[in-house]
Amino acid sequence: MTGRTTPSPPPRRPPLRSAPLLLALLAGCAALLGPAAGSSAAAEYRYWSFWKGGADGWSYQQVGPAGNVPADGAVDGWRFVLSQDGGQDTPRPSAAPDFAAICGGTAPADGRKRVAVVLDSGSAADAPKGEQPPAVRSACASVPSAANSAEVLAAVAAPLRYDSGAMLCAISGYPRAGCGEQAAAGADSAAAGGGPGGDGGPSVGLFAGVGAVLLLGAGAVWQARRRRTR
Repeated sequence: MTGRTTPSPPPRRPPLRSAPLLLALLAGCAALLGPAAGSSAAAEYRYWSFWKGGADGWSYQQVGPAGNVPADGAVDGWRFVLSQDGGQDTPRPSAAPDFAAICGGTAPADGRKRVAVVLDSGSAADAPKGEQPPAVRSACASVPSAANSAEVLAAVAAPLRYDSGAMLCAISGYPRAGCGEQAAAGADSAAAGGGPGGDGGPSVGLFAGVGAVLLLGAGAVWQARRRRTR
């Protein structure tokens, strides 16, 4: 009786080791693209912000100076800023809204009102290129009772400059030019990775590097599969 020969088990194939490698490569791509994709900064603008003084400090005015009619004893504040947007997060005037300290020496008069005005031209970092912000100052305006805040400001801080849309551009001649314009991007933005155009996005070199990494990963997968089929 002839004995049966037990067939040998097929040779074990080595496990596919390319998946962890590919995942690591993809993680590297994400690390490269992540900072570049989020490098764009919000736009900033230079403008005179308008504030209302009170017992609790400064609060952002919700109406423009032409539409605001302050009462006797009010405090109007102005601050030149470089800011992403208006509102309570915008830097406030640095001087306190102290009506008594500003207008205490101005006597009341019939048919007129006293409005304290604080003018803060901001810091050197807020200033347009080539300009130096004037020192913070305050003044007491004695104006007709019906005067709005634009007229109050004109009484103590001329000359004022407005654009064609009635936007306040300059107080007491500061700044000399410009009106609510977007601040220019830093000169080093292109060198930091923006490349030509300076838009802050990923550079061509970065995409080329990521593409090379992906090609290497695809090649590793193909080589591993080829070894398995042998």
